[in-house]
Amino acid sequence: MPTELKNLQIDRGKRRTHEPSPWAVRWIVAGVAIFVLLGAARFIYAKLTEATGVDIVRVHAAAPLTTSGGTVILNATGYIVAAHKIELAAKVVGKVSWIGVDKGYKVKAGDVLVRLEDDEYRAHVLESKGNLEMLKAKLAEAEHGSRPEEIAKAKADLEQAKADQENARVTLERTRDLVHQKVLSTQALDDAQARYDGAVAKVGSFDRAYELVRLGPRHEQIDALRAQVEQAQGTLDYSQVQLENTVIRAPIDGTILERNVEKGEFVTTGFVGDKGAKGYVVSMANLRELDVELDINQNDFGKLGPTQPGIVTTDAYPDRKYEGVIREISPEANRQKATVQVKVKVVNPDDYLRPEMNASVAFYSTEKAGSHVEAKPIVVVPASTLRDNGVFVVVNGRAVRRAVKVGGTTSQGVQIADGLIGGEDIIANPPADLKDGQRVRPKT
Repeated sequence: MPTELKNLQIDRGKRRTHEPSPWAVRWIVAGVAIFVLLGAARFIYAKLTEATGVDIVRVHAAAPLTTSGGTVILNATGYIVAAHKIELAAKVVGKVSWIGVDKGYKVKAGDVLVRLEDDEYRAHVLESKGNLEMLKAKLAEAEHGSRPEEIAKAKADLEQAKADQENARVTLERTRDLVHQKVLSTQALDDAQARYDGAVAKVGSFDRAYELVRLGPRHEQIDALRAQVEQAQGTLDYSQVQLENTVIRAPIDGTILERNVEKGEFVTTGFVGDKGAKGYVVSMANLRELDVELDINQNDFGKLGPTQPGIVTTDAYPDRKYEGVIREISPEANRQKATVQVKVKVVNPDDYLRPEMNASVAFYSTEKAGSHVEAKPIVVVPASTLRDNGVFVVVNGRAVRRAVKVGGTTSQGVQIADGLIGGEDIIANPPADLKDGQRVRPKT
C-alpha cells in the first residue's frame, strides 16, 4: 500500500506538455495590437472624411423686368431720402418759451413753429427808439437855425458890451488927465486901461457870438447830426430784426421730420452737440420732393446715362411703382466701396413713400425697338450665406467657395450683382472652420 501511494505523487520536475510556447504568445499579442490599430485608423479616417452637416438653401433668380420704355439694364437698391432736408436753426440765442409742432406735422411757409423768450430784445428796441428820437430832435434844431429870441438876446448882449466899452473909454481918458495933473497916481491909470481893454475884448466876443447865432449851425455840424440819426436808425432796425428772429417760422411748405427742442431749453446759433444748448430746433422737408440714394458699382456705372429713367419700388409696397430719373451723380467715386453715388428723383411721390425706406430702382434702356440689351436676372440671397465677400456653393457633395459682388440690400436679403446666376445650392451660416472643397451634407 505505501508503495502504491508513493507512485501516486506528482513529479513537479517534469515539464507540462500542454503549456503554449513563448513564440505563440508573442504572435497572438501582435495580432491583437494590429487589429486594434486598424480599427482606430479606420475610425479616425471615417471621422476625417465624414461630411459636415450644413443648412443648404436654393438660390432663386427673378426674371429681369421689362417696361414700356425697354428692357431693364441694371437693378440697384438704396434708400429714399428727402431731396432738400432743412435743419431749421435760430438766428438768435435764447430759451424756448413755446413750440407748436411735433414730428409728422404738416406746415405751410410762414407758420410759427417756435417762440423764444424776447424780454431783452424788446428792451433793446425801446432803447434804440429813444436814442433815435433824441438825435432827430438835435438835427431838427440845427436845421431850423437859431430862434428870434436867441438872436435878440445875443444882440442885446453885444450892445451892453459896447456900452460898457464906451464907459471904460471915458473913464480912461478922465483918469489919464488927472494923472497928468498929478491928482491921481499912475496905478489908477493902469487900472483904467485894463478895464478898457477888457471891455474891448468882451465886445469882440459878443460880436462873434451874435454873428454865429444869426448865421445858425455850420453845414458840417448838420451833416454830422444826420449821420448820427442814420446810425441810430440802423441800430433800431437791427434790434427789431433780432426781436422778430425770436419767432421761428417755416421757410417752406413741408413736414416736420424731427423736433429737437422742448420748452425751457436754451437755443444757440451754432452746433454744439447733443448736450447743452441746441443748434437747431426742428428738421423738415417737402415730402413731395423725394430721391432714391444709390451706390452704383463702378463696373455697372457705365451702363447709366446722366438722365437715365427707371422704375422705383419699395420693400414696404412692392406693388406700387413710381417713375424715376437720375437727378444727381456724385462728382467723385468712393474709393473704399468702389461705388459712385447716384440720386434718382421720384417723379410723382405720394403719401406711401417715407424717407429712409428701402427702395429698388430698375433702370431701363431707352434704345429704339430692335436693339438688343441683355438684362441680368435679379439674384437675392440671405445675408447669413455671405462670408468674406463670398458664398459656399454645394457641388457634388463638397463646399466650393465662390466670390460674389454685392449690389445692395433689401428686406428679402442681399442682392448679388455678379457671381451667381440662380439655381445654385449655397450654405447658410457656414461654420467658421469650413474649408473650400470640404465634404458637406444637408442637416437632417
